[in-house]
Amino acid sequence: MENENINQEANNSPSEKPRNPERNRNYSKYNTNRRPNPNQLEKKPSEITDEAQPVIVKNANNNNPNRRQNTKPIENKVVAQTNEQPIIKNKAVAPDKSKTLNSEDAQPLAKKKEFKPNPNQNKPRQNDDLSIISVVIPLLNEEESLPELALQLEAQLNKVAQNRWEVIFIDDGSTDGSFAILKQIHDRNKKFKVIRFRRNFGKSAALAVGFEQARGVLIITMDADLQDDPSEIPNLIAKLKEGYDLVSGWKKVRKDPLGKVLPSKFFNFVTSLASGIKLHDFNCGLKGYRKDVVKSLQVYGEMHRYLPALAHQMGFRVTELPVKHHERKFGKSKFGFSRFFKGFLDLLTVMFTTRYMKRPLHLFGTLGTLFLIAGLAIDGYLTAEWFMHLTSLSNRPLVWFGIALIIVGVQSISMGLIGEMIVKNSVSNANYNVRDRLF
Repeated sequence: MENENINQEANNSPSEKPRNPERNRNYSKYNTNRRPNPNQLEKKPSEITDEAQPVIVKNANNNNPNRRQNTKPIENKVVAQTNEQPIIKNKAVAPDKSKTLNSEDAQPLAKKKEFKPNPNQNKPRQNDDLSIISVVIPLLNEEESLPELALQLEAQLNKVAQNRWEVIFIDDGSTDGSFAILKQIHDRNKKFKVIRFRRNFGKSAALAVGFEQARGVLIITMDADLQDDPSEIPNLIAKLKEGYDLVSGWKKVRKDPLGKVLPSKFFNFVTSLASGIKLHDFNCGLKGYRKDVVKSLQVYGEMHRYLPALAHQMGFRVTELPVKHHERKFGKSKFGFSRFFKGFLDLLTVMFTTRYMKRPLHLFGTLGTLFLIAGLAIDGYLTAEWFMHLTSLSNRPLVWFGIALIIVGVQSISMGLIGEMIVKNSVSNANYNVRDRLF
């Protein structure tokens, strides 16, 4: 009905011309003489169902009779009160994005890409740390031998490990030009790494720092004086691959003075008896280790001489391999005769820390019991003679010796008990080396 009112007003004003001639063509479809479209007829209220009831939205300007009516046709907006998308006549309406579709009611527009784990994700890379061979070399005032040693190491390691190797030099407070030579070697090849101490801390400290910085699964140690031959590195690696955890070099044909060879033989003999492992050369600088060994050892003081014994006491498999030994080309030996006295004291430390560290009463208690029994036996014998009037205790100094043994025995047992209490309080911090795990 609203469209018919608009057409009548347009016919009652013939003097008014349309602004645009194109508009005149649109008036023909509003002609009252034209046969109406059944779809455009207004439905009766009885014909409107509850499923879709159209709501007619009229222009507010038609309610004012004094306002000039616009000749432009007014479009009726029909909104269907249904669950479907709203439809506006003669206009395209974008779908409502606020409404979500359930997976049961509608198919998804695009399938989500399923996540598939990468089978190669947990595999080690080709250049991972497990394939690196590390060489740790402590040194002190070895500037003449370093250039030749670096060339020999580079040639041997490229054959064995290609580009998967590293060399760690530890300058133990050198006072010559060793660090300048090491810097040149490092600038030429970054695989040669250098650590410099502010002062001399000893070979054990240098090895401890080198072991901490080593990234390889196999670690080789050697001296920097060219007496150890780098061509023995492949033999040490092959021996480690047989299943051993530590391979110690044996300088079977030793190129040293006799004054250095004889004390070394005696030292190795005593150490073999005390440690329970039969090796001919504990103090050889050329050794091969697995990573588990160097990360478990605590190297301090002068303990570098007893690394095979320490590893054996911890349960690692230790063996030895004959290696080449050369005469010293440059410089002189850095160790004097005093190292044998220090070595004996370090051997006592090794024996105590490896065998009785967790059971100190077994050591102090055994010694204390022996002293106590000896003192009681001496004083008991003298007391029996005194009762039988066979002797006088005033002129027998053996009585005081027996009393001293009893006192020392009681003190020794007391020290063992105190040690046991300390171990019991620190048992939660116990560290045990585990070889394999099967769960």
